[in-house]
Amino acid sequence: MENEAKKRRPFLQRAALFLLSSVLSLVLLGLIALWVLLRPDSVLPDHWNPTRPLSITAPVTPVTRWQLRAASQDEAVCRGVLAQAGVGFSQMEPLVSGEHCGISQRGSLSSLVGAQVTPIETRCATALRLAMWEHHDIQPAARQHLGSNVSQLLHIGSYNCRKMRTARGNEDAWSSHATAAAFDITGALLADGRRLTLLKDWKGATDESAFLRQIWRGSCKWFRLVLGPDYNRLHADHFHLQTSGWGFCR
Repeated sequence: MENEAKKRRPFLQRAALFLLSSVLSLVLLGLIALWVLLRPDSVLPDHWNPTRPLSITAPVTPVTRWQLRAASQDEAVCRGVLAQAGVGFSQMEPLVSGEHCGISQRGSLSSLVGAQVTPIETRCATALRLAMWEHHDIQPAARQHLGSNVSQLLHIGSYNCRKMRTARGNEDAWSSHATAAAFDITGALLADGRRLTLLKDWKGATDESAFLRQIWRGSCKWFRLVLGPDYNRLHADHFHLQTSGWGFCR
């Protein structure tokens, strides 16, 4: 038995070395392939390349969320992405209003990729997520359900230096609106002249209701916290779209 064990030992050692060599070779080949693919002159499309800036109008891939996060954290990149897509976002000086209120990455938003908005002060990261939602969810859903594009998104603001409001009243915590990390949408104007509002069109088995419910679901892909008419009476007339949060959508 002892002799047989001695004979097997070299074989096991060679097998282990072969296995280790194979794994290291695969890792090395993978690193080389990754280096080649992620080079600036790579043939890999930008929307599949995590080292390239986000493009709002590019197809959505598993890399898009990484690019969106990177653009949201870098003001210069964020503004460049908006400008490249033709979004109207005019730069403004940062606003500081007390310990809890203010707007970093501040600008005046007047249009998205295909829809106008009444000019409103917000932060670049908020405008960026709004533009992604409008291009990838709102316009396709409008064409699908209503046979028309959306010409304008209706809203009731972004920045508001206030504490949170709940069905129980005001809370001690500050609202995400206090830093313009949220946006409230009330409806949409269509290119054919129709006016849709959540208060009027959310309920029922209509094309308008189907459109609003589809874009509500779509907003949950781009915003970290979304509250709508089904959440509580305070949101009966608008979507609360928040860039921060824990992935809650109701």
